[in-house]
Amino acid sequence: MTDKAKSLMFLGTGSDVGKSVLAAAFCRILKQDGFRVAPFKAQNMALNSYITPEGGEMGRAQVVQAEAAGIEPHVDMNPVLLKPTSQMGSQVIVKGKSIGNLSARDYYEYKTNLVPIVRECFERLSSQYDVIVLEGAGSAVELNLKEHDLVNLSMAEMADARCILVGDIDRGGIFAALLGSYMLMTPREQERIMGFMVNKLRGDPQLFTSGIEILESRSSRPVLGVIPHFNHIALQEEDSVALQRRMQQAVKKVSENGLAIGVVRLPFISNYTDFDCFEQEAGVDLIYFDRPAEVFHFDAVILPGSKNTLEDLDFLKKSGLSDAILAFYKGGGTVVGLCGGYQMMGLCVQDPHGVESGLREVTGLGLLEMETEMYLEKITSQIEALPVATDCWMGSAQGPLSGYEIHMGRSVSRGAAQPLFHITRRDGREADFLDGLTQPDGRVWGTYIHGIFDNDDFRRKFIEEVRRRSGKTTVAVSANFSYRRWKETQYDLLAEHVRKYTDINRIYRELGIRE
Repeated sequence: MTDKAKSLMFLGTGSDVGKSVLAAAFCRILKQDGFRVAPFKAQNMALNSYITPEGGEMGRAQVVQAEAAGIEPHVDMNPVLLKPTSQMGSQVIVKGKSIGNLSARDYYEYKTNLVPIVRECFERLSSQYDVIVLEGAGSAVELNLKEHDLVNLSMAEMADARCILVGDIDRGGIFAALLGSYMLMTPREQERIMGFMVNKLRGDPQLFTSGIEILESRSSRPVLGVIPHFNHIALQEEDSVALQRRMQQAVKKVSENGLAIGVVRLPFISNYTDFDCFEQEAGVDLIYFDRPAEVFHFDAVILPGSKNTLEDLDFLKKSGLSDAILAFYKGGGTVVGLCGGYQMMGLCVQDPHGVESGLREVTGLGLLEMETEMYLEKITSQIEALPVATDCWMGSAQGPLSGYEIHMGRSVSRGAAQPLFHITRRDGREADFLDGLTQPDGRVWGTYIHGIFDNDDFRRKFIEEVRRRSGKTTVAVSANFSYRRWKETQYDLLAEHVRKYTDINRIYRELGIRE
């Protein structure tokens, strides 16, 4: 290969058409075929993020793609991350570090400063790999936003990328979506489009033969793949559309004998990928909910992370969810909080500097005797930890446990609740911190550690404890299931599925990486 990587870019006709998934698939396909490959998305908007080994924050989709490529995630793969903190503004993360909250108008004005940063990150990756798989955002031809474009066709120009335009046939209007998007491009932009991919087809791809002929005859561009919809592969997702789809699909899927774990669907929920591992555990039903009456359907309730803890805590109170959760706990239920959810479990949350919202203080649920204050400096780090709550079920979990921190708040104990974890390493260096709190019986606890349930033994111990308390002793817990190995299997299944229905050799020839 040459010193500069070849660039393959997936552009979309809209949001949620499958760009992220197809980019992940090609990261794994290229890896399988012997290429050094890395993902790239110039700007991502998501509330699900991840912390790299260097302590930088990046979008979850590019982490999935990096895992599919078999490499360590790095902030160069997602130089700009926007995390919405309100309906009008977002926290802006540049090269893994927060530069503060900006309104949409202020961000558009600031965008010109980001162009050289995006170019620098892309060129650094391009010098290290054979192929860069780029992902666009939303629709590639939002004409009113084109002047400020940083992630779609302007990025394709910067990267000199060959592009595939992706459309979702399941939502209908595939011809208008693909042909209309293509025709709204300038001739120079159209030259970058090597072809189309029709995604999420329900049924036999052979039945779409006439559709392929229509697309090709009207555009002079080939259809490079018709990808059937799949249910046998599970990947981590990052956007609110995916979460809303999960809530609609749940439709009270709790089985009579299954262990039911409910996750509160907060308005500013973040890092809900913390709980994906439960969906792969036999006998466990994971359901996201947002109505007070639903609380009592569960054996354990989890308060997840939040990008706006005070606003979400205020939502719990106004919606009646806070009273329902307290009643659930008093009735013997287990309540867990992660990061922002952990902060909500305390006596109060204070935000004197207006870091997250206009609210300055909100009274907490009072499940843990602690107080939290928001600071201007954000903690972002990978950690290793050991359980220190030895007199409850957590003491039997095998360590060290791994995870990561992303929080503006600092929490201080004001009572008898005991620390939960001893952080022994932070960003690869020795550390000596205490994290989290738990009541002595282990029935209510919280931590700042994201990804804590990805640790197989800890997750199993938690499930066993909830099962014991609920009396559902028939629920089986697999002693051999590895969440990390399972994820690797999903990437291979995804690659196999996409490869089967895609003209890979033609794409490789267009890229100039194979004769």
